[in-house]
Amino acid sequence: MSGGAYRRLDVDERRTQLLEVGTELFSKHSFEELSMAEIARAAGISKALLYHYFPSKEEFFKAALAEAAAELAQRTAPDESLPPLEQVRASTRAFVAWIGARGPAYLKLLQSVGAVPELRETMVAIRNLTSARILDGLVPESERTPAKRAAVRAWLWFMDGVLADWIEHGDRDADAVADQLVASLVALLEAA
Repeated sequence: MSGGAYRRLDVDERRTQLLEVGTELFSKHSFEELSMAEIARAAGISKALLYHYFPSKEEFFKAALAEAAAELAQRTAPDESLPPLEQVRASTRAFVAWIGARGPAYLKLLQSVGAVPELRETMVAIRNLTSARILDGLVPESERTPAKRAAVRAWLWFMDGVLADWIEHGDRDADAVADQLVASLVALLEAA
């Protein structure tokens, strides 16, 4: 902490501060690249205090991810006043804009998925929920086939490739990326 006298933070303030530091660090480094000592040093606290708040690096990583996921869920919540396809379009645009502001962090997250089993489980759970929401919104119940379910789930994984390419090359507008993604979803559902 720079400037002014030292001020002891209450539990919630310290936890918030640590999660902000964690989000910043995990946006620049994959899970494997960081140690608890490096995280503590970046936060300006002892490693023991960091362990007091988070018993392991995995728990710290999951907490930082949960904070980001909650923010993302809020930003991408469907606007139920819109027709179903426009809800998907608006949510996809919000998602792409959010990822665009955090490109390096998103790429690091994708790199870290294999290292943390709980992270992989969390991503699968989020994608299962998202695919069910998309199917419920876009496909009449009588037309919900295994092929359409698989198409939506595949589309969610396909997004990673499109977004990684966009982050790497930075040569397209966010709305164009989102529109391509929605068009690909519609095409997959029609093909299924």
